[in-house]
Amino acid sequence: MDVPDFRTVTVEALAAMVRDRTLSAAAVTEHALECIDALNPVLNAFVAVDADGARAQAATIDERLDAGADVGPLAGIPVGVKDLADAAGFQTSKGAMYTRNDPPAASDSTEVARMRAAGCVVVGKTNTPEHGCMGDTYNPRFGPTLNPWNIERSPGGSSGGTGAAVASGMVPVGTGSDGGGSIRIPSAICGLSGIKTSQGRVPSGPPPSGLIDLSCVGPMARRIRDVALCLDAMVGPHPADLRSLPKPEVSWRAALDSPRVPARVLWAPSIDGEPVDSEIAAACAAAVERLAAEGVEVVEAQTEISAVPGAFLQLFFGGLIGPAFRPLYGTDEWANVTDVLAVMLEDVYGRATPESIYEARQQAGELSIALAGMMDGYDVLLMPTLAGQAPAPAGHGTINGEETPNWFRFTPLANLTRRPAGTVCCGFSSEGVPIGLQVVGHQLDDLRVLETLAVLEDLLALNPIAPDLAT
Repeated sequence: MDVPDFRTVTVEALAAMVRDRTLSAAAVTEHALECIDALNPVLNAFVAVDADGARAQAATIDERLDAGADVGPLAGIPVGVKDLADAAGFQTSKGAMYTRNDPPAASDSTEVARMRAAGCVVVGKTNTPEHGCMGDTYNPRFGPTLNPWNIERSPGGSSGGTGAAVASGMVPVGTGSDGGGSIRIPSAICGLSGIKTSQGRVPSGPPPSGLIDLSCVGPMARRIRDVALCLDAMVGPHPADLRSLPKPEVSWRAALDSPRVPARVLWAPSIDGEPVDSEIAAACAAAVERLAAEGVEVVEAQTEISAVPGAFLQLFFGGLIGPAFRPLYGTDEWANVTDVLAVMLEDVYGRATPESIYEARQQAGELSIALAGMMDGYDVLLMPTLAGQAPAPAGHGTINGEETPNWFRFTPLANLTRRPAGTVCCGFSSEGVPIGLQVVGHQLDDLRVLETLAVLEDLLALNPIAPDLAT
């Protein structure tokens, strides 16, 4: 049997074929390597590939399966690892020039180790902006990644390498991270269903992540049930992550066989009252109307809530990104830092103090209280994933044709408030780029977000499949 196109087969079905020996892990891995060879010169989604290592992993999985062993629910699934996480044998570049002489990682980050334990084959590392600092994916070391739906557009960021790799069919699954929208932004404009879980669901590190305020890690795949399948294998506590949460008592994937339809949802066409691109607004509104037609009570928000950009910038650049770059500041190596990142860091270094970081954390807590009050009585909050259209690589997104740095301003809200939030494709722009509808849940209510995403995915029935760039 030929290996199915990764753009059309579910991860669950593909793993089942490997387990029942309809397909070999070796054949699935070889297909991934062939797709990467064909597509990566166009898209630049992968920055490192170890073909021989991947073949050896696949051969071991086949040997274990032939011996009657259970290799896990993700048997033989090729995976790309975002180049912010460690994967044994690969350098963790973080999209930075200053890491160019670093040795390969000696061990896996927790999310990678758990994917391997579930049967995955790690084939390589996917591109990211430097330290995951932007909603676009480019850096001075590896250059830009392109969107498989329209190669004149960015796939978003910072998990844009994984987004492009999955959407184009290079691999069925990849890892991502989300400190301000970095799973949801590329998922939205690459046509994937994605989720930023509650911080600590999938542990970060090792090395220990300490008290990082914003970021979480997780899997990326085309459809939300496949994301849930991967999450089942990845969630649960780990001592390297002080925020890590207990493993859920129920299988998230099993819950999506019959997902609960929300009874009452809050709809915020623009949660901060600022402009939203008209194509995005129309597609999201139509999806919400489709939900209402199924009997779901939809209430439009009458109050506005700010994403507190000042608090986000203080915490993201001052607390999360800034410390890693501080040793480079004032040295010759500073000239190699991505221009826009260097400007932002220089500004934060001039303003960030222990007091300002404390105040930003206080603002995040106040924002969480305000959001909880706004969502009281509703199952979920619905809003556009993005306010604007995807940018050209290394450019700005646009709102009604006007360039703006605020095109992804809706995603940091969930990071600041620690809320689970996901995205589902609800339409396409006139340039053929997917549009995402965002689902924000109550604190720790990841399952309800997953269920609502599954309901919307089924109801809208778009199943977006990116163009075949190999033909």
